[in-house]
Amino acid sequence: MSLLFEPLTLRSVTFANRIFLAPMCQYSCQDQDGVPGDWHLVHLGSHAIGGFGLILTEASAVSPEGRISPQDAGIWNDVQTEAWTRINAFLHAQGTVTGIQLAHAGRKASTYSPFAGKSGSVPESDGGWTTVGPSALAFDGYAPPQAMSVEAIAKVVADFGAAARRADQAGFDVVEIHAAHGYLLHQFLSPLSNQRTDGYGGDFAGRSRLLSEVVTAVRASWPADKPVFVRFSGTDWTDGGWSLAETKLAAELVGRLGADFVDVSSGGNVAKADIPVGPGYQVPLAAAVRSATGLPTGAVGLITEPAQAERILTDGSADAVLLARAALREPGWPLRAAHELGLPTDKAPYRPQYERGAWR
Repeated sequence: MSLLFEPLTLRSVTFANRIFLAPMCQYSCQDQDGVPGDWHLVHLGSHAIGGFGLILTEASAVSPEGRISPQDAGIWNDVQTEAWTRINAFLHAQGTVTGIQLAHAGRKASTYSPFAGKSGSVPESDGGWTTVGPSALAFDGYAPPQAMSVEAIAKVVADFGAAARRADQAGFDVVEIHAAHGYLLHQFLSPLSNQRTDGYGGDFAGRSRLLSEVVTAVRASWPADKPVFVRFSGTDWTDGGWSLAETKLAAELVGRLGADFVDVSSGGNVAKADIPVGPGYQVPLAAAVRSATGLPTGAVGLITEPAQAERILTDGSADAVLLARAALREPGWPLRAAHELGLPTDKAPYRPQYERGAWR
């Protein structure tokens, strides 16, 4: 039996295999209301049919001002919750576990989608808004944010907790807290974007305080028998920035607070970081966090081939792999992986309607 197709259980939730769909922004809420629609149903549904053990949604904002772009999905009101409920019903009917990534973009909010033909911050006249961050430091090419007050920070914590409650109402099995890629929680963690002098800045304890409060709020709002994931950027890839050593400490911290799984990516907080992109380039970061903490860990980043994914698990680098671009190219990637790794067809995650197309 391939380890890639061994079940994984976290709390009361069992994933049929260890091939997870990574969160990928779709920028497809055309009414700019944060409500997922048919595109999200078909996009996520195709990967459920394709055999992924966990379907994670795109970064879904916990408040309107937390969206990366005006076209991003959200989970801050009843209409969005009902729309996610419909999507979850289909995904669950295909036998997959579902998760939602809860996010706030901070200073990287209110930006044009990749389809807009423009880049940078969206002005209010075009549907944008004033952004916020730990400090009034702009991300390169974007409008400067407002430094957040303590009251504004408390609202973000409450928004994450409320979003977790809505996620449970919508039927999700997992919530993932987005603390990576230069978005708000990562902005607080990194000294490159956090120059506060109060209790939310300075040393590691101060810079990780918002993360601690968010994880605590989400864990308290989320059912005790369902797992909480946290996504980290393992490093800023920049001197003086967030480091792998601090990621290990942060992973230990969230584990003590009730997180069950850490998903280790990298970068996103610095526009011109020197990132050594190549096949599996972030896997060593996941392996280091897993070794230091003992927490179940996911690896992501140019994982494209089944044998490569299997090695990542068998050598102990991670407990699951997350696919993004490879999954966009091939929604049935797990079905090909099962064939290439020698799994019998009747053990592969085919839906009955697709069995005639099984690899032989």
